[in-house]
Amino acid sequence: MRKQQRAETILQRLEEQYPETPVPLDHSDAFTLLIAVLLSAQCTDKKVNEVTPALFTAGPTPQAMAALEQKEIHGFIRQLGLANTKAKNVKRLAQLLIERHGGDVPKSFKALESLPGVGHKTASVVMSQAFGVPAFPVDTHIHRLAQRWGLSSGENVATTERDLKALFPKEAWNRLHLQIIFYGREFCTARGCDGRVCPLCQELYPNRRKPVITRKS
Repeated sequence: MRKQQRAETILQRLEEQYPETPVPLDHSDAFTLLIAVLLSAQCTDKKVNEVTPALFTAGPTPQAMAALEQKEIHGFIRQLGLANTKAKNVKRLAQLLIERHGGDVPKSFKALESLPGVGHKTASVVMSQAFGVPAFPVDTHIHRLAQRWGLSSGENVATTERDLKALFPKEAWNRLHLQIIFYGREFCTARGCDGRVCPLCQELYPNRRKPVITRKS
C-alpha cells in the first residue's frame, strides 16, 4: 500500500471510528482554551481538567487572571508538572493579552507564539479549535502514529507536521488531529502497540513482522 493510499485509508477509518471530535481539554472560550493547553505541557488532559474549574472560576478572563497573584495561580495548579513556571507564564500571558491585544486572544500564529509558555503546538490548537483556522498540532500520540503508519520519518515534530499536512486535505486537519489522538490513546498506545497490534497497524501493514521503533518528539 502506497503512502497516499495509507493516508486515505486512515482518514476513512478514523472518520468512521470518531465522527464526533470534542476537544479533550475543558474550556468555555478562546482564553480558557489557551490557558488549558498551556497547562497541559507534560501533563495529562485529565489532570488539567481537574484543576482548571477552580482556576477559571477565579480568573475567567485575562483581566481577572492578571489580577491574581502568581502564588494564587500556583495554588490552583500546584498538582501539575512545572507548576511554578506555568503560574508565572499564565499571569504574564494574561497581562500581555491586555497590554497588546485589548484583552482578546489574538488570531494569528505569530502573536500567539510571542506569548509566554505558548509554542507552535499550543498556538496550533488554539487557532484550529477556537478560531477554525486549519492547523495540524502534533502531540506525542500523533508523532508516534505518523511513524508507525509510515506517514513520516519522525525526525522531529516539525517534519511530522509538514508530512501530515502534505498527505491529508486541509479541510480535514482540525478534526483529524483529534481523531488520531483519540485513536492513539485507545488503540495504538505507546506500550499497547508496537506497529503490529492495533487494527489500523494490522490493516496497513499485514505482513509486518518487526516492531516499529519510534523516535521521540
